[in-house]
Amino acid sequence: MTIPPEKITSEPPLNPGDEATPGTPGAAEDLCEACGGKGKLANGSACAQCGGTGRVMRGIGGG
Repeated sequence: MTIPPEKITSEPPLNPGDEATPGTPGAAEDLCEACGGKGKLANGSACAQCGGTGRVMRGIGGG
């Protein structure tokens, strides 16, 4: 399978709970509020907000 050049990206995929891509100035990793940083929900399924990692990127700057 060949991936078209326009589909190739060096940026990591974002999860629904991410506010920014890793490395963005003014953003930092935080615990996912949806799963409490566990990566799984109460029913045992992977958390969709953090992609099962337990962590999301949040904006930390103010203004």
